[in-house]
Amino acid sequence: MTSTSPPPGLARVNDLEESAALAVLHEVCASTAWAKHLLAARPYDTADELYATSDAAVAELTAEDLDEAMAGHPPIGRPRPGDPASAREQRGMAGASEELKAEMLELNLAYQERFGHVFLICATGRTGEQMRDAVRERIGNAPEREREIVRTELGKINRIRLARLVEDD
Repeated sequence: MTSTSPPPGLARVNDLEESAALAVLHEVCASTAWAKHLLAARPYDTADELYATSDAAVAELTAEDLDEAMAGHPPIGRPRPGDPASAREQRGMAGASEELKAEMLELNLAYQERFGHVFLICATGRTGEQMRDAVRERIGNAPEREREIVRTELGKINRIRLARLVEDD
């Protein structure tokens, strides 16, 4: 416990009425179980406490909860229209060649057919080629292995989004 007050964005997360906080957290991650876990642990004294709680919540997600979380993510190369976070996170595909975009579309479809869900990767800071190489590599994984990779990637995405939320004042 610190004697200093939390950053403004974190204070806002702490102080929001439950339904408003749930809505804000759903923008970070579409899993209701994840959001409720974070709500139950409020208030947070530090951003690190929030991140650790997020990591623990991601680790506890059931298969259904993971499906719900992944349903909130658009395919790589096709950011959600009008969603600046989605566009920012997938910036590496913005300047990709038409050939690379077409290849990513094919790979996304093949991945989704194989695993039954969107290819999830923490795209922040990655180039289109790096994302393409990752889907090529991961499409051969066993489904159980891929689920654990997805869980890890979701945790990274949630941390980045939470950091943006906490730093936003």
